This record gives sequence, structure tokens and C-alpha cells, in this order.
Amino acid sequence: MSNIKLFESKQIRSVWSESEQKWYFVVEDVVLVLTDSADPKQYVKRMRQRDSELSKGWVQFVPTLWVETAGGKQKMGCADSKGLLRIIQSIPSPKAEPFKLWLAQVGSDRLDEIENPELATQRTRELYKLKGYPDDWIEKRMRSIAIREELTEEWKNRGVKEKTEYAILTAEISNATFGLTPSEYKEVKGLKSQNLRDHMTDLELIFSMLGEASTKEIAVNTDTQGFEQNKRAAKAGGKIAGDARKQLEIKSGKKVVTNENYLLTEKQKKEIK
Repeated sequence: MSNIKLFESKQIRSVWSESEQKWYFVVEDVVLVLTDSADPKQYVKRMRQRDSELSKGWVQFVPTLWVETAGGKQKMGCADSKGLLRIIQSIPSPKAEPFKLWLAQVGSDRLDEIENPELATQRTRELYKLKGYPDDWIEKRMRSIAIREELTEEWKNRGVKEKTEYAILTAEISNATFGLTPSEYKEVKGLKSQNLRDHMTDLELIFSMLGEASTKEIAVNTDTQGFEQNKRAAKAGGKIAGDARKQLEIKSGKKVVTNENYLLTEKQKKEIK
């Protein structure tokens, strides 16, 4: 949804939220593109009148943000990708149908994955292939996903609160392993909303896995409980990977952390398409 090309060649104004690390889009611009309305502001008003449930949650779906316009910055209603997809469901326009069909397909896929979790793994592999990743990298990435899931499951069972505390512990491992927090690492690679690990090299993935696998082993064998104990385990696990990284850099004479990533060039995108 961060790609304006999804809306053909029309301009959709967007705002990047640094705190939330995601894009917001001007709702009126999206409505204009999907309906060709002469007055998108009035169209939104009528849409909310038609869809009472959407109107009830409008404040959550559509926060007011400062947007660059021809006349300077103005406050406008914006929505993230989730909010936009909910709004699109209320637009009775042929141009909105592809989005609605896609949502129906995604829902069907998720129900299939509940019945057969292996399908989710297969789809993930297929997605990486479509994006142009080599098979050997995909194997490492899939293993890194499995190791991450094992670690977060341990944290959950050991009294760590999701989201905020998970993020802090992840930052501790990353800092001890690479000398960078995830946000600092993204800056090195020139990333914003993209998944950091999807843009790591083979070695970066390997050391990332070592840090998290070591953290899990320490947590299990020392029976850590609560946030503080798991924070110490995260630092220790990350240090194991960090020490190994430093030794490799000394012997090889080359840094493991690199600004290289798998962002595709326009030529590569055309080839995949």
C-alpha cells in the first residue's frame, strides 16, 4: 500500500509516521481516484452516512495529519493501509472491485492456513521467489522466521508482555550482536517500513539467528522469568553472536554489517512483472 502505483498514475498524497513506522494516505485522494467524484469531501460524508459502522470507527480509521499541499501544510483525514482497505469496502465503484476481490482472496487464504498451517510456509516461500530472492537466501530466511517464533513463544511463556517488551528485548539482542538497534540498522540500509531481515545478507541473517537462538537457550536452561531476567538473557545471547561476528571480521578483514539490501531496481521489478 506504500506504492502509489497501486492507484494507477494518479497522485495519492502520503505521510510517513516515524513513530509508527508506516505510511498514511489522504482519504480524499483515494476516493477521488476510485470514484472520479467531483467533490470527494462530500462523497466521504455520504459514504459515512451509508455505512454507520464505518462512521462509528472513523476517528480510529482516519486520524487528522499534517499533509504537504500546494498551499502549504494542511490538516487532512488520512488512513493507513488497514484503514484504507476498510474504507474501500464501502465504495460502490467498479474501480474498487479489484481491492474487494483481493480482500476476499486474502480472507480465504487465511482460513485455509488455519486448517493447514503448512500452506502459510509455502506461500511465504512463493512470495520471496516472486520478489526475486535466491533459493539459498530463502532457506536461511525461513529458518530465521522459525527461530524467531520459537524465541517469542518462550518469552510469552516466561511472562514477557507482547509488543513493547518484545521490541525492547529484540533491540537488546540486535545491539549486542551488531552494535546497532533495529531502527539504527534500518538507517544503515536506507529502509523505512520494510522488514529489516528481508534486506539482510546471508551473514547478517546467520548472526541474527545465532543471537536469538542463543537467547532462547539461555532462557530455557536458566529458567528466566519476567522482563528483567529475560533482558539479561537477551544481552547474553546477543553477546555470544556479537563476539562471533567480531572474530569473523578480524579474520576476514571485512565488516559483516553492510548497507547492501534486497531493494529491487526498476529494471528488476519489470523483469519480475
